[in-house]
Amino acid sequence: MSIRDLITRRDRGMPVKTGSDDPFSEFHREMNRLFDDFFTDFSITPDWGSLAETKGSFGPKINVSETDKEIKVSAELPGMDEKDISVELEDNGLVISGERKEENEEKNEKWHRVEHSYGSFRRVVPISANVDIDKAKADFKKGMLRIALPKVKKEPESRKKIEIKAG
Repeated sequence: MSIRDLITRRDRGMPVKTGSDDPFSEFHREMNRLFDDFFTDFSITPDWGSLAETKGSFGPKINVSETDKEIKVSAELPGMDEKDISVELEDNGLVISGERKEENEEKNEKWHRVEHSYGSFRRVVPISANVDIDKAKADFKKGMLRIALPKVKKEPESRKKIEIKAG
């Protein structure tokens, strides 16, 4: 006997026993349990990432590809300049971070409007292969950051900043 068998429900003001003597009640209870179990595995909360993007913070879309010779990472950073972006190699990870600042100002004879928008991000891409830090390259052109990390067989250094060239 389960806890659900001990609980009585009120339908139309009358208590209803949920015992196993009625096959339809048992079927109804089993269907409810199946649906409860199914929906507990899914989150029905809103996509907070898209809501946060409208409020000033954002997370760039990142693509990672790997060959025998190198690891390539690309990130979409529209509306940003290379001076606002930082790319670093840390222990077993590539860290891409930056800050976006936007100010819009409009004036008229009767009104004056100023809007400020700030947002920062930090993305860490795990790197499982050993990388030649001295030959790592990063390009930034038209809002697209492209990073090439050549692979080597030696132990990696702990951390190095990668300079970004404007395209």
